[in-house]
Amino acid sequence: MPKVLISDRMSPAAADIFRARGVDVDVRPGLSPDALKAIIGDYDGLAIRSATKVTADILAAAHRLQVIGRAGIGVDNVDIPAATTRGIVVMNTPFGNSITTAEHALALMFALARQLPAANASTHAGLWEKSKFMGVELAAKTLGVIGCGNIGGVVADRARGLKMKVIANDPYLSDERAETLGVEKVGLDQLYARADFITLHVPATEATRGMINAASLAKMKKGVRLINCARGALVVEADLKAAIESGHVAGAALDVFAVEPAKASVLFGLPQVVATPHLGASTVEAQEKVALQVAEEIADFLLTGAVVNALNMPPVSAEEMPKLRPYMSLARQIGRLMGQLVETAVISATIEYEGHAASLNRKPLTALLLEGLLSRQTETVNMVNAPSIAKERGIALTEVTREAASAYQTMIRLTAVTQAQSRTICGTLFNGDQPRIVEIKGVPMDARLRPHMLLVTNHDRPGLIGRLGTVLGDAGINIATFNLGRDEAGGNAIALIEIDEEPSEAVLEQVRALPNVMRVKALRF
Repeated sequence: MPKVLISDRMSPAAADIFRARGVDVDVRPGLSPDALKAIIGDYDGLAIRSATKVTADILAAAHRLQVIGRAGIGVDNVDIPAATTRGIVVMNTPFGNSITTAEHALALMFALARQLPAANASTHAGLWEKSKFMGVELAAKTLGVIGCGNIGGVVADRARGLKMKVIANDPYLSDERAETLGVEKVGLDQLYARADFITLHVPATEATRGMINAASLAKMKKGVRLINCARGALVVEADLKAAIESGHVAGAALDVFAVEPAKASVLFGLPQVVATPHLGASTVEAQEKVALQVAEEIADFLLTGAVVNALNMPPVSAEEMPKLRPYMSLARQIGRLMGQLVETAVISATIEYEGHAASLNRKPLTALLLEGLLSRQTETVNMVNAPSIAKERGIALTEVTREAASAYQTMIRLTAVTQAQSRTICGTLFNGDQPRIVEIKGVPMDARLRPHMLLVTNHDRPGLIGRLGTVLGDAGINIATFNLGRDEAGGNAIALIEIDEEPSEAVLEQVRALPNVMRVKALRF
């Protein structure tokens, strides 16, 4: 039974889902890093929110860990490269708090436009300073949305309902989506120049960190108001303070800060700044949604292998998994066979999908082929980190799809090029779910891969099969299946033999010494 640790406070419904799905679960919020490191090796899955910091040091102790699920969008608290290197899937729940965060951004925009926090404090103090708090309308104003994805799209939709003109900057926003939302796509500088309000909804990346700085603020329309419910790292707080104090920026509403918990900030105390303590996702509904989603995602992965909302591997839905499972087995076998045949560094790999295989979700299949290809070169490779390891090693990867089938209705072909040679292995499925190797180095055959196999390459001459059987028989090694193929009569032949136990090096030397034998390789699967 898989075992999951919930290390942050979240809805009890998450633990209930794990138990109902047959997953053992421990709920232990508030663990110190040392305490988490001491126990993490006992778990297959880890469910977190924002408090738990999953560092490389903690991951080094996570010997069983297969998946980390973040109940929320941001994963700044997870060392994703370290998790990927260790083959640990990192998932989030990008949709559970979209509406809640969008509504908070809109609430901050209203508060900023009408100076609600200051007016509230003044009224509670009995001052009744009605003339002091002159606000601005949102109707007919231009809202600039930077990042028009899940949350930004909701903000844009609601803002149009307020009769605002919405312009958006997002390199991934399609023309069709922009038309559906009723927003105008613009360049970043154009957005800065035109927007009366600017709201940020992008992740903190190398490209976006510090994007709101002295230079970008200077490009903005005088009197602009800024809202940030995304990530504190997007804003250079000292530059924003200077722009507010100069009067160029009318105000800012911030739910996130460069350092959190934000006990101090250069922006604190400015009357033009509305501040909240990272409340974007803090509603009952949102916390329930993300808790339910992260539990379902982790349980699905551990029980069925389904992968959704993963940040470091291709997605595989629960609906796709039944169709993909036999192909994943085939891809793993082809990759592992190739990985044992190549003996020098791989320069390039070409993967061809034909027939039915071409219509599938091929990303997990490619990941498994690469995993097998690299399995003898590094012990830590798996389908999560195989693509990144291949890229790090400079392996040029090419994928080809052909809807029309050739000799078989479905086919996967892997060609690996090394400094010494090029090898090709083809595989298909018999009866829809039985993996078969049907070609090795251009030689046709029909072979199932079993735990112990022997690959013999030889000149096609009479007598080899009998001599080979004698050597194995004298060594007490039973032959389970014998698969033989040749390119032409008298040409080259390949025998792929299933045996009941692993042969010793002495036995392999005897086989190599047989007449017409060119190469012998013991294989394990």
